[in-house]
Amino acid sequence: MSKSISPKILCIIPAREGSKGLKNKNLKRLNNHPLIAWSIFAAKKCKKISEIVVSTDSLKISKISKKYGVSVPFIRPKKLATDKASTFSVLKHAIDYFKKKKIKFEYLLLLEPTSPLRDYRDIEFCINKIINNDIETIVSVSKVKAQHPNFLFKINKKNILRPYLNNNFKSTMRRQDIQPLYFLEGSLYISKISTLLRKKTFYHNKTQAFEVKNWRSLEIDDINDFNLAKYYIKNYE
Repeated sequence: MSKSISPKILCIIPAREGSKGLKNKNLKRLNNHPLIAWSIFAAKKCKKISEIVVSTDSLKISKISKKYGVSVPFIRPKKLATDKASTFSVLKHAIDYFKKKKIKFEYLLLLEPTSPLRDYRDIEFCINKIINNDIETIVSVSKVKAQHPNFLFKINKKNILRPYLNNNFKSTMRRQDIQPLYFLEGSLYISKISTLLRKKTFYHNKTQAFEVKNWRSLEIDDINDFNLAKYYIKNYE
């Protein structure tokens, strides 16, 4: 008999029914599979994950998720499936469900279905890193390129162009001379559950960053993102 995985890791894939930018995007087919399936594929390849759960308010999403081999032990309350519902409230609902069942997990991994290009090896790396180094929280980031503040401009009331950082055009410089900046790209969040419940967020003074390749940081918000994801999956995988 194989030994049980320790520490126990709960993976949550939140997928609500409503979406404004792209209607029913979690079920929209991306290269022969619904969008949500790509996060399920990545999670199922990670052997250290103890339980993969889809949190949804949709019976249709529930049915499809089960078809792809993951658990949907509850239907999320409608009050936690609105634009105003926080990610933390959705995660706490799942944590509380298992707590009532007397099932305890030490870590929580959040995989948003809107990031279909994530690499499962990145997930495995972060799982090993957070466990082996007693880290509180890790979130994925990607390097800012064209949107770097040094290359941004504003327009004054006289329609004159001015650098965003100050009124000195010397604030713009060669890309290789500026300090790298990073944005929260949203494909991977992992935290000790005790820390998450205490801080009520993944972002705090002990959060560590994991850099993701820029092309993998694509987040599906609209049809343009969706079509770009199709291109990447077809040509990069």
